[in-house]
Amino acid sequence: MGGGRSLGKVIRTTLVCALVLLLVFVVGGYFWIGSRLTTTEAFSDYPGRPEETPGTDWLLVGSDSREGLTAAERKRLATGSVGGRRTDTVMLLHIPRDGRPTLVSLPRDSYVPIDGHGRNKLNAAYAFGGPELLVKTVEQVTGIRIDHYMEIGFGGFVDIVDAIGGVEICVKQNIKDPKAGINLKKGCQVMDGGTALGYVRTRATGAIPDLERTQRQRQFLAALVSKAASPGTLLNPFSSVPLALSAADAVTVDPGTGPIDLLRLALAMRDKPISTAVPIGALPTINGMAVVKWDTEKALRLFNALKEDRPVPKDVLSNK
Repeated sequence: MGGGRSLGKVIRTTLVCALVLLLVFVVGGYFWIGSRLTTTEAFSDYPGRPEETPGTDWLLVGSDSREGLTAAERKRLATGSVGGRRTDTVMLLHIPRDGRPTLVSLPRDSYVPIDGHGRNKLNAAYAFGGPELLVKTVEQVTGIRIDHYMEIGFGGFVDIVDAIGGVEICVKQNIKDPKAGINLKKGCQVMDGGTALGYVRTRATGAIPDLERTQRQRQFLAALVSKAASPGTLLNPFSSVPLALSAADAVTVDPGTGPIDLLRLALAMRDKPISTAVPIGALPTINGMAVVKWDTEKALRLFNALKEDRPVPKDVLSNK
């Protein structure tokens, strides 16, 4: 009997020690990953800034930064060697208090007012004033206060996709684009990081290439986050650890965003979000620039629904 009690005590002690070690590992990992995140100032207080609203709103930005890529990697990924950073992708993600999130593409060629610079393409805001002016511009044209900012460059995107063993995507048509470094056949296939980068960058499809491109970007982001947040990834240290390391090194966030916020983002998108582009009204050429003008009435209804944390009217949703 004494032996049984001793064995039970040993088991309990072992379990307690294991739980303590797990707690130390989790807490230590949290602070370690947080210390690796690159931060940038993205928010500014200005007169008339939108008030806080229910739910959580993220501005997700893909930049064309080649930072960290070697000459060989730039050649393999067909990225070219342009210096600096420009916004290649801009998306607004609204996570409601209850229900599915909504992911909205804001075309980079959207013709919008930019404080201090008149009207111009949306991506010009980033060129003029970095993340702060881009966030301010998005807040002013949507009426939605942004809570979190996240940006990723070409190299970081490739690393994250490769860290989880690629992502399965169903391609609607054959796509051959030497400029993006891809030659894809129609059908479902697992894409590695380099192929995925070409897939979301190519303009070689559709009558309106940039709008087709935003649809592919939303499709891929949803598939990527769904796999990254799946139990098969999170509970497998051989995939979750490389993913955490790659994500921490790949993304730039505002100073108020930490690992827990990124985890909440991933978990919220585990089930496919409602995906849409901002409603388009016209595609004129202004001052020699091909631009995108929003459908003002439908865009207002879309953003008001998000601001009020209620379902978006179906007639303003678009797959473009």
